[in-house]
Amino acid sequence: MGDAIDLSGDGGVIKTIVRKSKSDAVAPTEDFPVVDVHYEGTLADTGEVFDTTHEDNTIFSFEVGKGSVIKAWDIAVKTMKVGEIAKIICKPDYAYGSAGSPPDIPPDATLVFEVELVACRPRKGSTTGSVSEERARLEELKKQRELAAVAKEEERKKREEQKAAAAARVQAKLDAKKGPGKGKGKAK
Repeated sequence: MGDAIDLSGDGGVIKTIVRKSKSDAVAPTEDFPVVDVHYEGTLADTGEVFDTTHEDNTIFSFEVGKGSVIKAWDIAVKTMKVGEIAKIICKPDYAYGSAGSPPDIPPDATLVFEVELVACRPRKGSTTGSVSEERARLEELKKQRELAAVAKEEERKKREEQKAAAAARVQAKLDAKKGPGKGKGKAK
């Protein structure tokens, strides 16, 4: 993981890069202000997930800098590049403040998001090139999400295999202790 960066200057929005983007990746700009992200939001106090796009493999889209998302996202996402995954810690003043967002987010909650910037694109109605380019972009997005889902499933299987192997080792040790004449016994 990268170093923590204080994007707001007062500790209200802290970004840590989890996965860097490719060097030639694009970032949100005036020409490409609409972003597609994948994310998971948790409550800093409890670690409880309150919102995620991972469960149904959806993409969340918004225009950076328009106030359509919490302030922390407007600040942090504009610093990201496509392909980057960042952990963003959002103090209440940059999230939902003293009101919270009932029932999932209590008042004065610090939030932690893991955000992946999937794509940047022009506003609707802007010249986006040909329809085939847009179709190709959507296909690429779909492939990226499928690859990510496969990788996540492989990680889950690997964790399950590791758990099973650990359980087998523990059971083997227990069996070795139980068996007559096996293991270290007390001298008589």
